Amino acid sequence: MLHVQKITPCLWFDGQAEEAAKFYCAIFDHAKITAITHYGKAGQEFHGREVGSVMTVSFELDGQTFTGLNGGPNFTFNEAISFQVNCQTQEEVDHFWGRLSAGGPVEAQQCGWLKDKFGVSWQIVPVAMMEMIKDPDTAKSQRAMLAMMHMKKLDIAELQRAFDGES
Repeated sequence: MLHVQKITPCLWFDGQAEEAAKFYCAIFDHAKITAITHYGKAGQEFHGREVGSVMTVSFELDGQTFTGLNGGPNFTFNEAISFQVNCQTQEEVDHFWGRLSAGGPVEAQQCGWLKDKFGVSWQIVPVAMMEMIKDPDTAKSQRAMLAMMHMKKLDIAELQRAFDGES
């Protein structure tokens, strides 16, 4: 029996599902496109898409499955949903920030959040930051939080200096 992930995020695109899946798969090390379906004549009076055009793209990013749907212009992405990318090092933060933010709106970058060129929101989160804000010493955790609020891309060293009271 085929194993199917119980919950799979479905991302609604106007017509860029395959382009987006390829873009994301090029950024994450453990990523692949697993299936592509196409629109047929059945239901064309409802979907209005060209017969043979891409309907869905199934893909995986680090073991998380996604579906990209070319559903048309009816719906667009907003910040109410975002994907967190947990990073161990500044090098990882820099990699994911640089690649995912490429072509996205600069004005949407704040506190580790960005929008990619398709309008999808991402949070590029250093694991160290999560540890800092969970620290029982509220003075330390609040200093780290305040430092984060002034950043676009998160800087682990600067967050650590703030947490330690050195900035």
